[in-house]
Amino acid sequence: MSIEIGAIILLLLMFIIGAILPINIGIIGFVAAFIMGVLVSGLSVDEIFSAFPADLFVLLAGVTFLFAIVQKNGTIDLISRWGLLLVKGNTGLIPWIMFALGAILTSIGTSAIASASILSPIALRVAFQYKINPLMMGLMLLIGVTAGGFSPLHLFGVIVNGMMDSQNLPHSPGLLFLNTFILCVFVAIIVFILFGGLRFFRKDSVHLYTAATVETIDINVNQVDNPEDNSGKSEGRLTWYRGFTLLGIALLVVLALGYNVHMGFAGFGVGLALFLMAPKRQEGVLQSMPWPIILMVTGIVTYVGVLEQIGVIEYMTQLIAGMNNSVMAALTASYIGGIISSFASTTGFLAAIIPLAIPILQDPTVSSIGVISSISFASSIVDISPFSTNGAMLLANAQGMNQNEFFRKLLIASACFVVIGPGLAWLIFVVIGTPWG
Repeated sequence: MSIEIGAIILLLLMFIIGAILPINIGIIGFVAAFIMGVLVSGLSVDEIFSAFPADLFVLLAGVTFLFAIVQKNGTIDLISRWGLLLVKGNTGLIPWIMFALGAILTSIGTSAIASASILSPIALRVAFQYKINPLMMGLMLLIGVTAGGFSPLHLFGVIVNGMMDSQNLPHSPGLLFLNTFILCVFVAIIVFILFGGLRFFRKDSVHLYTAATVETIDINVNQVDNPEDNSGKSEGRLTWYRGFTLLGIALLVVLALGYNVHMGFAGFGVGLALFLMAPKRQEGVLQSMPWPIILMVTGIVTYVGVLEQIGVIEYMTQLIAGMNNSVMAALTASYIGGIISSFASTTGFLAAIIPLAIPILQDPTVSSIGVISSISFASSIVDISPFSTNGAMLLANAQGMNQNEFFRKLLIASACFVVIGPGLAWLIFVVIGTPWG
Protein backbone atom coordinates (compact mmCIF):
# COMPACT_ATOMS: atom_id res chain seq x y z
CA MET A 1 0.00 0.00 0.00
CA SER A 2 1.34 3.46 -0.92
CA ILE A 3 1.82 6.18 1.66
CA GLU A 4 -0.80 8.30 -0.11
CA ILE A 5 -3.49 5.62 0.15
CA GLY A 6 -2.56 4.90 3.76
CA ALA A 7 -2.85 8.59 4.65
CA ILE A 8 -6.33 8.79 3.11
CA ILE A 9 -7.45 5.65 4.96
CA LEU A 10 -6.14 7.12 8.22
CA LEU A 11 -8.15 10.28 7.57
CA LEU A 12 -11.31 8.20 7.16
CA LEU A 13 -10.54 6.26 10.36
CA MET A 14 -10.21 9.56 12.24
CA PHE A 15 -13.77 10.49 11.36
CA ILE A 16 -15.07 7.06 12.28
CA ILE A 17 -13.35 7.17 15.67
CA GLY A 18 -14.54 10.74 16.26
CA ALA A 19 -18.11 9.72 15.45
CA ILE A 20 -18.08 6.69 17.78
CA LEU A 21 -16.09 7.97 20.76
CA PRO A 22 -16.63 11.22 22.72
CA ILE A 23 -13.19 12.60 21.86
CA ASN A 24 -12.23 15.83 20.15
CA ILE A 25 -11.24 14.82 16.63
CA GLY A 26 -8.66 17.62 16.59
CA ILE A 27 -6.59 15.70 19.13
CA ILE A 28 -6.69 12.69 16.82
CA GLY A 29 -5.62 14.98 14.00
CA PHE A 30 -2.52 16.19 15.83
CA VAL A 31 -1.48 12.66 16.76
CA ALA A 32 -2.14 11.41 13.22
CA ALA A 33 -0.11 14.30 11.79
CA PHE A 34 2.89 13.22 13.89
CA ILE A 35 2.50 9.52 13.09
CA MET A 36 1.99 9.94 9.35
CA GLY A 37 4.42 12.83 8.98
CA VAL A 38 7.34 11.91 11.23
CA LEU A 39 7.15 8.15 11.81
CA VAL A 40 5.88 7.07 8.39
CA SER A 41 6.98 9.76 5.91
CA GLY A 42 10.17 10.96 7.59
CA LEU A 43 9.20 14.63 7.92
CA SER A 44 10.84 16.67 10.65
CA VAL A 45 8.90 17.99 13.62
CA ASP A 46 9.50 21.52 12.30
CA GLU A 47 7.74 20.53 9.09
CA ILE A 48 4.79 19.30 11.14
CA PHE A 49 4.71 22.65 12.94
CA SER A 50 4.71 24.41 9.58
CA ALA A 51 1.48 22.57 8.74
CA PHE A 52 -0.25 24.07 11.79
CA PRO A 53 -2.75 26.69 10.53
CA ALA A 54 -1.58 29.64 12.61
CA ASP A 55 -3.48 32.01 10.34
CA LEU A 56 -6.72 30.09 10.86
CA PHE A 57 -6.15 29.85 14.62
CA VAL A 58 -5.69 33.62 14.97
CA LEU A 59 -8.70 34.23 12.72
CA LEU A 60 -11.01 31.98 14.72
CA ALA A 61 -9.74 33.13 18.12
CA GLY A 62 -9.72 36.84 17.25
CA VAL A 63 -13.17 36.99 15.69
CA THR A 64 -14.83 34.80 18.33
CA PHE A 65 -13.18 36.87 21.10
CA LEU A 66 -14.69 40.05 19.67
CA PHE A 67 -18.12 38.57 19.13
CA ALA A 68 -18.13 36.94 22.56
CA ILE A 69 -17.99 40.51 23.91
CA VAL A 70 -20.55 41.70 21.36
CA GLN A 71 -22.95 38.94 22.34
CA LYS A 72 -22.42 39.41 26.06
CA ASN A 73 -23.34 43.09 25.97
CA GLY A 74 -26.50 42.45 23.93
CA THR A 75 -25.45 44.23 20.72
CA ILE A 76 -26.14 41.25 18.46
CA ASP A 77 -29.64 40.99 19.94
CA LEU A 78 -30.09 44.66 19.14
CA ILE A 79 -28.93 44.16 15.54
CA SER A 80 -31.25 41.18 15.11
CA ARG A 81 -34.27 43.17 16.31
CA TRP A 82 -33.47 46.03 13.97
CA GLY A 83 -33.04 43.57 11.14
CA LEU A 84 -36.44 42.04 11.82
CA LEU A 85 -38.03 45.46 11.70
CA LEU A 86 -36.29 46.06 8.37
CA VAL A 87 -38.05 43.04 6.85
CA LYS A 88 -41.29 44.05 8.60
CA GLY A 89 -41.33 40.97 10.78
CA ASN A 90 -41.12 38.49 7.90
CA THR A 91 -38.65 35.99 9.30
CA GLY A 92 -38.78 33.99 6.07
CA LEU A 93 -36.80 36.74 4.36
CA ILE A 94 -33.94 36.72 6.89
CA PRO A 95 -32.07 33.68 5.46
CA TRP A 96 -32.33 35.25 2.00
CA ILE A 97 -30.96 38.53 3.30
CA MET A 98 -27.95 36.61 4.62
CA PHE A 99 -27.61 34.87 1.25
CA ALA A 100 -27.74 38.23 -0.53
CA LEU A 101 -25.25 39.90 1.82
CA GLY A 102 -22.79 37.04 1.37
CA ALA A 103 -23.16 37.15 -2.41
CA ILE A 104 -22.81 40.93 -2.61
CA LEU A 105 -19.71 41.07 -0.42
CA THR A 106 -17.85 38.38 -2.34
CA SER A 107 -18.96 39.58 -5.79
CA ILE A 108 -17.39 43.01 -5.17
CA GLY A 109 -14.08 41.41 -4.26
CA THR A 110 -14.34 40.71 -0.53
CA SER A 111 -12.64 37.45 0.36
CA ALA A 112 -14.94 34.55 1.21
CA ILE A 113 -13.24 34.19 4.58
CA ALA A 114 -13.77 37.85 5.45
CA SER A 115 -17.42 37.69 4.38
CA ALA A 116 -18.06 34.56 6.45
CA SER A 117 -16.18 35.99 9.43
CA ILE A 118 -18.23 39.18 9.44
CA LEU A 119 -21.64 37.65 8.84
CA SER A 120 -21.52 34.27 10.65
CA PRO A 121 -21.77 35.62 14.23
CA ILE A 122 -24.70 37.86 13.31
CA ALA A 123 -26.49 35.27 11.17
CA LEU A 124 -26.37 32.51 13.78
CA ARG A 125 -27.32 34.82 16.63
CA VAL A 126 -30.33 36.01 14.62
CA ALA A 127 -31.21 32.38 13.89
CA PHE A 128 -31.15 31.60 17.61
CA GLN A 129 -33.12 34.73 18.50
CA TYR A 130 -35.96 34.01 16.08
CA LYS A 131 -35.97 30.21 16.21
CA ILE A 132 -34.64 29.71 12.68
CA ASN A 133 -32.78 26.45 12.09
CA PRO A 134 -29.12 27.48 12.64
CA LEU A 135 -27.88 24.94 10.10
CA MET A 136 -30.20 26.35 7.43
CA MET A 137 -29.12 29.90 8.23
CA GLY A 138 -25.44 28.97 8.06
CA LEU A 139 -25.86 27.07 4.81
CA MET A 140 -27.80 29.94 3.21
CA LEU A 141 -25.06 32.36 4.19
CA LEU A 142 -22.18 30.25 2.86
CA ILE A 143 -24.04 29.35 -0.33
CA GLY A 144 -24.47 33.09 -0.85
CA VAL A 145 -20.76 33.61 -0.27
CA THR A 146 -20.07 30.96 -2.91
CA ALA A 147 -22.57 32.55 -5.30
CA GLY A 148 -20.47 35.69 -5.56
CA GLY A 149 -17.15 33.87 -5.45
CA PHE A 150 -16.58 33.63 -9.20
CA SER A 151 -17.21 37.26 -9.94
CA PRO A 152 -14.37 38.68 -12.09
CA LEU A 153 -13.53 40.83 -9.04
CA HIS A 154 -13.23 37.99 -6.53
CA LEU A 155 -10.09 35.95 -5.93
CA PHE A 156 -11.68 32.69 -7.14
CA GLY A 157 -12.76 34.29 -10.40
CA VAL A 158 -9.41 36.02 -10.83
CA ILE A 159 -7.52 32.74 -10.37
CA VAL A 160 -9.69 30.69 -12.73
CA ASN A 161 -9.80 33.35 -15.45
CA GLY A 162 -6.09 34.07 -15.08
CA MET A 163 -5.17 30.40 -15.35
CA MET A 164 -7.40 29.99 -18.41
CA ASP A 165 -5.71 33.02 -19.99
CA SER A 166 -2.24 31.71 -19.21
CA GLN A 167 -3.05 28.40 -20.90
CA ASN A 168 -4.69 30.14 -23.91
CA LEU A 169 -7.96 28.30 -23.27
CA PRO A 170 -11.33 29.70 -24.43
CA HIS A 171 -13.37 31.06 -21.54
CA SER A 172 -15.79 33.77 -20.48
CA PRO A 173 -15.53 35.43 -17.04
CA GLY A 174 -19.14 36.58 -17.30
CA LEU A 175 -20.50 33.12 -18.10
CA LEU A 176 -18.45 31.51 -15.32
CA PHE A 177 -19.96 33.96 -12.83
CA LEU A 178 -23.48 33.51 -14.27
CA ASN A 179 -23.29 29.71 -14.22
CA THR A 180 -22.05 29.39 -10.66
CA PHE A 181 -24.39 32.12 -9.36
CA ILE A 182 -27.53 30.58 -10.86
CA LEU A 183 -26.68 27.10 -9.60
CA CYS A 184 -26.03 28.51 -6.12
CA VAL A 185 -29.45 30.18 -6.13
CA PHE A 186 -31.01 26.86 -7.16
CA VAL A 187 -29.21 25.02 -4.35
CA ALA A 188 -30.21 27.73 -1.84
CA ILE A 189 -33.88 27.32 -2.81
CA ILE A 190 -33.63 23.57 -2.23
CA VAL A 191 -31.91 24.05 1.15
CA PHE A 192 -34.50 26.65 2.19
CA ILE A 193 -37.40 24.33 1.35
CA LEU A 194 -35.86 21.17 2.82
CA PHE A 195 -35.17 22.90 6.14
CA GLY A 196 -38.73 24.20 6.44
CA GLY A 197 -38.10 27.80 5.46
CA LEU A 198 -41.53 28.19 3.84
CA ARG A 199 -43.26 27.99 7.22
CA PHE A 200 -41.75 31.34 8.20
CA PHE A 201 -43.87 33.06 5.57
CA ARG A 202 -47.07 32.26 7.44
CA LYS A 203 -48.99 35.37 8.42
CA ASP A 204 -49.31 34.37 12.07
CA SER A 205 -45.52 34.04 12.28
CA VAL A 206 -45.08 37.50 10.74
CA HIS A 207 -47.51 39.16 13.16
CA LEU A 208 -46.05 37.33 16.16
CA TYR A 209 -42.47 38.41 15.52
CA THR A 210 -43.41 41.94 14.45
CA ALA A 211 -45.34 42.48 17.66
CA ALA A 212 -42.60 40.99 19.82
CA THR A 213 -39.95 43.12 18.13
CA VAL A 214 -41.82 46.40 18.31
CA GLU A 215 -42.60 45.87 21.99
CA THR A 216 -38.94 45.41 22.91
CA ILE A 217 -37.38 48.17 20.76
CA ASP A 218 -36.81 51.38 22.68
CA ILE A 219 -33.75 53.28 21.52
CA ASN A 220 -32.19 55.47 24.17
CA VAL A 221 -28.64 56.66 23.66
CA ASN A 222 -28.52 58.05 27.18
CA GLN A 223 -29.22 54.70 28.81
CA VAL A 224 -26.26 53.67 30.99
CA ASP A 225 -25.31 50.03 30.97
CA ASN A 226 -25.30 48.59 34.45
CA PRO A 227 -23.69 45.16 34.76
CA GLU A 228 -25.54 44.57 38.02
CA ASP A 229 -28.94 45.32 36.48
CA ASN A 230 -30.69 42.07 35.63
CA SER A 231 -34.13 43.60 35.26
CA GLY A 232 -33.95 43.54 31.48
CA LYS A 233 -34.91 47.23 31.19
CA SER A 234 -32.03 47.95 28.81
CA GLU A 235 -32.82 45.01 26.55
CA GLY A 236 -33.36 46.20 22.98
CA ARG A 237 -32.02 49.70 23.69
CA LEU A 238 -29.09 51.46 22.09
CA THR A 239 -26.88 52.37 25.06
CA TRP A 240 -23.53 54.14 24.92
CA TYR A 241 -21.57 50.92 25.21
CA ARG A 242 -23.58 49.17 22.53
CA GLY A 243 -23.08 52.23 20.35
CA PHE A 244 -19.32 51.90 20.67
CA THR A 245 -19.68 48.17 20.02
CA LEU A 246 -21.46 48.89 16.74
CA LEU A 247 -18.67 51.30 15.83
CA GLY A 248 -16.18 48.54 16.69
CA ILE A 249 -17.90 46.09 14.32
CA ALA A 250 -17.89 48.75 11.59
CA LEU A 251 -14.20 49.37 12.25
CA LEU A 252 -13.52 45.64 11.93
CA VAL A 253 -15.22 45.63 8.52
CA VAL A 254 -13.29 48.72 7.35
CA LEU A 255 -9.93 47.37 8.52
CA ALA A 256 -10.47 43.95 6.97
CA LEU A 257 -12.10 44.99 3.70
CA GLY A 258 -10.65 48.43 3.11
CA TYR A 259 -7.10 47.99 4.37
CA ASN A 260 -6.61 44.20 4.18
CA VAL A 261 -5.83 43.97 7.89
CA HIS A 262 -5.93 40.35 9.06
CA MET A 263 -9.41 39.68 10.41
CA GLY A 264 -8.12 37.80 13.45
CA PHE A 265 -5.73 40.53 14.59
CA ALA A 266 -8.35 43.17 13.87
CA GLY A 267 -10.82 41.20 16.00
CA PHE A 268 -8.37 41.00 18.89
CA GLY A 269 -7.65 44.73 18.62
CA VAL A 270 -11.26 45.88 18.53
CA GLY A 271 -12.22 43.36 21.20
CA LEU A 272 -9.42 44.56 23.47
CA ALA A 273 -10.59 48.17 23.10
CA LEU A 274 -14.15 47.19 24.04
CA PHE A 275 -12.81 45.07 26.89
CA LEU A 276 -10.86 48.02 28.35
CA MET A 277 -13.87 50.34 28.05
CA ALA A 278 -15.84 48.19 30.49
CA PRO A 279 -13.50 45.61 32.04
CA LYS A 280 -15.89 44.65 34.84
CA ARG A 281 -18.45 43.50 32.31
CA GLN A 282 -16.21 40.95 30.63
CA GLU A 283 -16.23 38.16 33.18
CA GLY A 284 -16.55 34.82 31.43
CA VAL A 285 -15.79 36.12 27.92
CA LEU A 286 -12.76 33.88 27.37
CA GLN A 287 -14.58 30.88 28.84
CA SER A 288 -17.46 31.41 26.40
CA MET A 289 -15.18 31.15 23.37
CA PRO A 290 -15.51 27.84 21.46
CA TRP A 291 -12.07 26.43 22.31
CA PRO A 292 -13.04 22.78 21.61
CA ILE A 293 -14.12 23.76 18.10
CA ILE A 294 -10.91 25.72 17.51
CA LEU A 295 -8.88 22.70 18.69
CA MET A 296 -10.84 20.37 16.44
CA VAL A 297 -10.50 22.48 13.30
CA THR A 298 -6.81 23.27 13.74
CA GLY A 299 -6.00 19.63 14.49
CA ILE A 300 -7.68 18.36 11.34
CA VAL A 301 -6.23 21.13 9.17
CA THR A 302 -2.76 20.33 10.52
CA TYR A 303 -3.18 16.73 9.39
CA VAL A 304 -4.39 17.90 5.96
CA GLY A 305 -1.30 20.12 5.78
CA VAL A 306 0.85 17.05 6.35
CA LEU A 307 -1.05 15.26 3.57
CA GLU A 308 -0.14 18.09 1.22
CA GLN A 309 3.54 17.87 2.22
CA ILE A 310 3.76 14.12 1.54
CA GLY A 311 2.05 14.49 -1.86
CA VAL A 312 -1.46 13.12 -1.23
CA ILE A 313 -3.20 16.12 -2.81
CA GLU A 314 -0.97 15.97 -5.87
CA TYR A 315 -1.53 12.21 -6.07
CA MET A 316 -5.29 12.67 -6.25
CA THR A 317 -5.20 15.45 -8.83
CA GLN A 318 -2.83 13.48 -11.05
CA LEU A 319 -5.52 10.82 -11.40
CA ILE A 320 -7.32 13.21 -13.71
CA ALA A 321 -4.50 13.36 -16.24
CA GLY A 322 -4.62 9.65 -17.00
CA MET A 323 -8.23 9.52 -18.23
CA ASN A 324 -9.09 9.44 -21.96
CA ASN A 325 -12.84 10.14 -21.80
CA SER A 326 -13.22 13.92 -21.40
CA VAL A 327 -16.79 13.77 -20.10
CA MET A 328 -15.92 11.24 -17.38
CA ALA A 329 -12.65 13.06 -16.67
CA ALA A 330 -14.66 16.23 -16.04
CA LEU A 331 -16.84 14.31 -13.58
CA THR A 332 -13.76 12.91 -11.86
CA ALA A 333 -12.16 16.36 -11.66
CA SER A 334 -15.33 17.81 -10.18
CA TYR A 335 -15.52 15.14 -7.48
CA ILE A 336 -11.83 15.39 -6.67
CA GLY A 337 -12.32 19.14 -6.35
CA GLY A 338 -15.26 18.65 -4.01
CA ILE A 339 -13.44 16.13 -1.82
CA ILE A 340 -10.15 18.01 -1.60
CA SER A 341 -11.65 21.46 -1.13
CA SER A 342 -13.81 20.27 1.76
CA PHE A 343 -10.55 19.81 3.69
CA ALA A 344 -7.96 21.94 1.94
CA SER A 345 -7.64 25.34 0.29
CA THR A 346 -10.15 25.97 -2.48
CA THR A 347 -7.89 28.72 -3.79
CA GLY A 348 -4.90 26.40 -3.99
CA PHE A 349 -6.89 23.63 -5.62
CA LEU A 350 -8.30 25.92 -8.32
CA ALA A 351 -4.79 27.06 -9.19
CA ALA A 352 -3.55 23.45 -9.37
CA ILE A 353 -6.43 21.77 -11.17
CA ILE A 354 -6.60 23.86 -14.35
CA PRO A 355 -3.15 22.91 -15.69
CA LEU A 356 -3.95 19.25 -14.98
CA ALA A 357 -7.31 19.56 -16.71
CA ILE A 358 -5.89 21.01 -19.95
CA PRO A 359 -6.58 17.82 -21.97
CA ILE A 360 -10.27 18.05 -21.01
CA LEU A 361 -10.51 21.78 -21.66
CA GLN A 362 -8.90 21.43 -25.10
CA ASP A 363 -11.29 18.70 -26.24
CA PRO A 364 -13.68 20.29 -28.81
CA THR A 365 -16.39 17.74 -28.01
CA VAL A 366 -17.04 19.31 -24.60
CA SER A 367 -17.67 22.92 -23.56
CA SER A 368 -14.61 24.35 -21.85
CA ILE A 369 -16.72 26.91 -19.96
CA GLY A 370 -19.05 24.08 -18.91
CA VAL A 371 -16.15 21.98 -17.62
CA ILE A 372 -14.55 24.85 -15.74
CA SER A 373 -17.94 25.92 -14.31
CA SER A 374 -18.51 22.37 -13.05
CA ILE A 375 -15.07 22.14 -11.43
CA SER A 376 -15.34 25.65 -9.96
CA PHE A 377 -18.77 25.08 -8.42
CA ALA A 378 -17.84 21.63 -7.10
CA SER A 379 -14.67 22.98 -5.49
CA SER A 380 -16.31 25.92 -3.76
CA ILE A 381 -19.80 24.79 -2.71
CA VAL A 382 -18.21 22.33 -0.25
CA ASP A 383 -16.69 25.20 1.75
CA ILE A 384 -19.54 24.59 4.19
CA SER A 385 -17.39 21.73 5.53
CA PRO A 386 -16.51 22.19 9.22
CA PHE A 387 -12.87 21.68 8.22
CA SER A 388 -12.82 24.62 5.85
CA THR A 389 -12.38 28.13 7.22
CA ASN A 390 -15.93 29.19 6.37
CA GLY A 391 -17.48 26.11 7.91
CA ALA A 392 -15.28 26.55 10.96
CA MET A 393 -16.69 30.05 11.41
CA LEU A 394 -20.18 28.57 11.54
CA LEU A 395 -19.08 26.03 14.14
CA ALA A 396 -17.44 28.71 16.23
CA ASN A 397 -20.64 30.77 16.36
CA ALA A 398 -23.30 28.06 16.63
CA GLN A 399 -26.05 28.82 19.15
CA GLY A 400 -29.21 27.09 20.27
CA MET A 401 -27.71 23.68 19.53
CA ASN A 402 -25.07 21.53 21.18
CA GLN A 403 -21.80 22.15 19.34
CA ASN A 404 -21.11 18.44 18.86
CA GLU A 405 -24.61 18.03 17.45
CA PHE A 406 -24.13 21.04 15.18
CA PHE A 407 -20.78 19.62 14.06
CA ARG A 408 -22.34 16.28 13.17
CA LYS A 409 -25.19 17.91 11.25
CA LEU A 410 -22.83 20.25 9.42
CA LEU A 411 -20.58 17.30 8.59
CA ILE A 412 -23.56 15.34 7.23
CA ALA A 413 -24.67 18.36 5.20
CA SER A 414 -21.19 18.86 3.76
CA ALA A 415 -21.01 15.14 2.92
CA CYS A 416 -24.29 15.49 1.02
CA PHE A 417 -22.89 18.51 -0.82
CA VAL A 418 -19.75 16.54 -1.72
CA VAL A 419 -21.82 13.61 -2.99
CA ILE A 420 -24.49 15.59 -4.88
CA GLY A 421 -22.89 18.95 -5.75
CA PRO A 422 -20.17 17.87 -8.21
CA GLY A 423 -22.50 15.45 -10.00
CA LEU A 424 -25.22 18.09 -10.29
CA ALA A 425 -22.82 20.68 -11.68
CA TRP A 426 -21.37 18.15 -14.13
CA LEU A 427 -24.83 17.11 -15.32
CA ILE A 428 -25.99 20.69 -15.88
CA PHE A 429 -22.85 22.28 -17.30
CA VAL A 430 -21.11 19.39 -19.10
CA VAL A 431 -23.74 16.80 -20.07
CA ILE A 432 -26.84 18.97 -20.66
CA GLY A 433 -25.15 22.35 -21.22
CA THR A 434 -26.59 25.81 -20.71
CA PRO A 435 -28.45 27.77 -23.44
CA TRP A 436 -25.96 30.65 -23.19
CA GLY A 437 -22.83 28.53 -23.70
